[in-house]
Amino acid sequence: MGTITDRCDVLELIAAARDYYGVPDSAEIVAAPGTQSIIQWLPRLRKLSTVNIVGPTYSEHAHCWRANDHRVQEITEIKQADVVVVVNPNNPTGRRFDPDLLKSIAQHQAANDGWLIIDEAFADVAPRVSCVEFAGTPGLIILKSIGKFFGLAGARVGFAIADKDVTEELKFALGPWAVSGPSIAAAKAALLDFEWQDDALSRMERDADRLDELLTTAGFDVIGGTPLFRLVEASDAANIERKLGEKGVLVRSFEDHPSWLRFGLPGKQSDWHRLEAAL
Repeated sequence: MGTITDRCDVLELIAAARDYYGVPDSAEIVAAPGTQSIIQWLPRLRKLSTVNIVGPTYSEHAHCWRANDHRVQEITEIKQADVVVVVNPNNPTGRRFDPDLLKSIAQHQAANDGWLIIDEAFADVAPRVSCVEFAGTPGLIILKSIGKFFGLAGARVGFAIADKDVTEELKFALGPWAVSGPSIAAAKAALLDFEWQDDALSRMERDADRLDELLTTAGFDVIGGTPLFRLVEASDAANIERKLGEKGVLVRSFEDHPSWLRFGLPGKQSDWHRLEAAL
């Protein structure tokens, strides 16, 4: 049975998230053990629907909706459906969508009992693309993650920001005490550390430029990304991935786009030197 302290800890985490993300009073916030759990639950909370997912993007969105028998289309431009899913900024391309466009889509969905799901897992490094100011619009569901910008993937903390109808269903589905005490403490500390956030964002922007220069010098064509990762194109991507792995450098490949590789930002100076030597 949960204690009063447990409930207070969750409320403090929600308050920190509301402040950090700028969530209006018209919207509710649900804390979850990572956004992946929310992505898996949302298809179960909706009757069978047509679902348009703007991609190429994080494959779990399409997988989870298909696994629950919804009619899923993966498309390259936003097109109306019962449910529309957009990742903004997109993973792995870094594509950004205009918040005003998404606001108009959200209003259309609200008028037609539809959903617009915006996965903003990478929006910490691009706050101007966030649609949080529109949160509370019926059917608009915004996902946030502590794992990317803060580097706390292992803590498994994510948020759904939506109207009360959706958040009440999600709370019931996730059950009480969905997030562990240590994870709450880590996430709350991260959300409240404004000095670290400012320093990290500036550093990531500089490091992204540095990584672009390094990759370009090595002969790659940088075709997208965010300050958290860079996407390159290479004709021999599979072989390059293997050779880098042998040198202790892991990159992300993509089955549907075999010429793509995603590079994360190195951390310590020794990591930069190791990447440069491997390239």
